[in-house]
Amino acid sequence: MKGKTVVITGGTSGIGEVAARTLAKMGARIVLVARNKSRGEATLARLHRSGPGVVHSVFFADLARLAEMKRVAAEIANREPPIDVLINNAGALFGTRRLTEDGLEYTFALNHLSYFVVTEGLRERLLASGGARIINTASAAHQSVTLDFDDLQSAKSFRAMRAYGRSKLCNILFTRQLARSLQGTGVTANCLHPGFVATRFADESGGLISRMAWLAKFFAISPAEGAQTIIYLASSPEVANVTGKYFYKCRPTTPSAPALDDRAALALWERSAALAGMKE
Repeated sequence: MKGKTVVITGGTSGIGEVAARTLAKMGARIVLVARNKSRGEATLARLHRSGPGVVHSVFFADLARLAEMKRVAAEIANREPPIDVLINNAGALFGTRRLTEDGLEYTFALNHLSYFVVTEGLRERLLASGGARIINTASAAHQSVTLDFDDLQSAKSFRAMRAYGRSKLCNILFTRQLARSLQGTGVTANCLHPGFVATRFADESGGLISRMAWLAKFFAISPAEGAQTIIYLASSPEVANVTGKYFYKCRPTTPSAPALDDRAALALWERSAALAGMKE
């Protein structure tokens, strides 16, 4: 990873921070995208200790807001040389239905649309590397849901875990369509299930969800274990030419049938581009 530039969202805690620090120790230059200024600066300081002699950096953005997604992608694209690895890892579970300033349901906006917008905003920089890797953090939570294209914003009914599962299904469909769109460019796109990890995840969801998550984390794996597949996909020569796959424990595995629906993947891509006001 020496000389490589790695952009990572959701890299100030949990598996994202472990992956960032590990890749920094391997010689990579880390570009963080963070929402919280104090956590971002603290993580940046730890990165400089993990990977001394390399100028790591942090950009701040609220990735639930379309304008912020586009702004931070443009800022990184303008300031960075070719990008070798993009890790879309930001995500959250929201206990109640809330809308962003763009009228989008928060889970959909942060967990899926930010992946789409940031990736498209950095596409030229990824293509310029000659062999970049895009890694999207999905989840086995996708296995119990299907997409409702007539209700992507959960306006008809909202259940927190269903909304979260659907956002993770979106991650896999997006990855597969992205891989198809990048065929012949040398850029790969893969996604993963990290396992159930003891992190800050769901701590701010509120109510019963936060209490249940707190109890469940006693049986969860560590962030170090959960980050291994991200690190593997970012650095291993074994997957240099692998694309469009869903990984678990550093091995490709088969997602649910809805996640393998090519028509749904294309429809989601087109809908996402329209919602973001971007060209398909």
